[in-house]
Amino acid sequence: MLIKNIPYQSFCWVIGTTSFRTAKLNLKIEQQLLLLSDFHQQYLGKHKEWVWNSNTQEDYYDFMKTFKFLSGDAARKDKDAREKTSGLVELGLINPDRTITEVGYELLNITKTGDFEENNYFNINKDSYVYFKQLLKTTIKVNEKSVRPYYVLAKALVELENLTYDEFTYLLPLAVSLESANTVISKIKELRKGTLSIEDIIFEDLMLMDNYQLAQKTLLENQVTEDLICLIGMNRKSRNYDKPYFNLYNKIVEVFLNKKHNKTYELYLAAKKINQKPGTLWRNFLFKTSSESSIKKNGIKMVDENLPFHTCKSEYKLKQVFFKYLHVFKAMATLSDYFDLNRRYFNLTDTLIFEDQTVRFDMIPKYFFEMCIDNIYTDSFIESTNLTRTVSLEEISKGLIFAEEKIYARISKDLGIIIQTAEQATNFIKNERYRRFNQLIDKKFSNPVLLELLTCFELRNDSRTEELVTDEADIPTIFEYVLAIVWYKVSERRGNILDYMKLSLEANLLPKTHAAGGYADIIYEYEACQEYPKHTLLIEATLADGINQRRMEMEPVSRHLGDYRIRYNNPFDYSLFISTFLHKNVVADFRGRKHMQYYGTNDECIDGMKIISLDTKALKEILNNGISYRHLYGVFDKYYKSDLRLPEWHDNLIKEAMGNYST
Repeated sequence: MLIKNIPYQSFCWVIGTTSFRTAKLNLKIEQQLLLLSDFHQQYLGKHKEWVWNSNTQEDYYDFMKTFKFLSGDAARKDKDAREKTSGLVELGLINPDRTITEVGYELLNITKTGDFEENNYFNINKDSYVYFKQLLKTTIKVNEKSVRPYYVLAKALVELENLTYDEFTYLLPLAVSLESANTVISKIKELRKGTLSIEDIIFEDLMLMDNYQLAQKTLLENQVTEDLICLIGMNRKSRNYDKPYFNLYNKIVEVFLNKKHNKTYELYLAAKKINQKPGTLWRNFLFKTSSESSIKKNGIKMVDENLPFHTCKSEYKLKQVFFKYLHVFKAMATLSDYFDLNRRYFNLTDTLIFEDQTVRFDMIPKYFFEMCIDNIYTDSFIESTNLTRTVSLEEISKGLIFAEEKIYARISKDLGIIIQTAEQATNFIKNERYRRFNQLIDKKFSNPVLLELLTCFELRNDSRTEELVTDEADIPTIFEYVLAIVWYKVSERRGNILDYMKLSLEANLLPKTHAAGGYADIIYEYEACQEYPKHTLLIEATLADGINQRRMEMEPVSRHLGDYRIRYNNPFDYSLFISTFLHKNVVADFRGRKHMQYYGTNDECIDGMKIISLDTKALKEILNNGISYRHLYGVFDKYYKSDLRLPEWHDNLIKEAMGNYST
């Protein structure tokens, strides 16, 4: 064996870097821009010019820690500071020296003003539109090739309508050139017909590369040793990581070629020595069960009878099969590892819907790319030169033109509606999102799930909360989101809850968190009916307790209501304060607002405010008992007007609100 080394080469793209792998990606980006902006000003106040070196990086690490952006103590502060900011470089929001770019300042200004309202044809938030344009420009280098992943995804979705998570994970990132992209789309069509497997497609793609061809030839033409296995394994980090594959190979030879079926359990143990995802893939490939005891007891009966190793009549043939799955499973592990990064970065654009294990375009992006993909597709494999600049769509690619008349005409024809203007399109999209949100509630947020979530907030079981909802929003934001859904059900689904929630939602209608904020959490509008007059209910939510609740909530809740009352001059408007825990002095303060004046900025004055307090335990009873807002309004109004004192006032209000009290 004359070959000393067979180099690993990248075979796929990934957006971002694994060193900046984070949930709540949009929030983390906004926070980093704010921190970098402040740190730059602080640094330039002490030094003549900006320098991004190891000393600066260590200082920035400490700066991030001061503002609780990170915790713990990194072994190398400079490295950690570089990693924490690397994702922003990839997106063109900061330069390699960590100075903020033109695009970065555009996003920073949106964050500072807190104005995320949509103002574009796609009806996505301002920040999402910035990310959308950045993803269109983002170019990934794969060896000597350049690829813009969003263009490749757009082409695939136009051709295929949607991608399964497996197709998105294992096949789409293989599209690194015009030829391979066309091949991937063609192979997905065959996969859906059942004529190919994902493993086959990956292996065919790998074998187009010189290093894999050389590695296979080397294995087939030489006696297998541990060194040979480590050589042809082409491990990215170190050859030594591939040593367990030598024992696996020997056990495969013994069981399948030499028919030593009594070695089956040893084969399982050898596969178990393969770490992480590749080991799981090997065990699932070889065995019909994951039960070690069953394999130990039943031996060869637990081996998949359809394995290609069964038909190998020679070691040469067995080597071919072994080589295929050695590298396919490694590739699948890498691609699986990249899935989360790719999904989070694409998700920043709010143009894609990730649900039901599929990826598809939201409505306007779908029709937009159907109209323009052929005009921009050749740019998919040309590096963008304006990643850091604020430019129009047409400056990104000449074919990125939003042809209003054609797009709206296509939508109208396909959906049997009339859309001729951007305003009509916006109204239709809002109605469609409202319909989808009701479907989401039915599917994902049944009463038992909502009750469990309210308990999770009480216990601060944050991991379970994220599991049930999303990890793209912080827990206080999820609390507001869940309360909005609960109150929407209590209100018998009256009104457009998407308008009432003062939250940013992803394209899949789950919440996301921004670095800026400052409204009442939920502003619920009610039309007049037999049970109540026309009014607005300001719902304020907090997870703060004890002294924190007094400090954080007493002033803002009354100020929000007072300002709202002065602005809209409706005496029936009032507030509902909801928390997992109610501090007695907070309840007393809100009750006392009935007898207090409130002055606005121009000396306008209102006499008294109605603020009702509920905890989540009471809210669970209200939800569980099917109590409606029509009942609650009367209870709240009755006790607001009553002269009872605390604690009887609040105790009796809660009992009657829950339907457990009779006068």
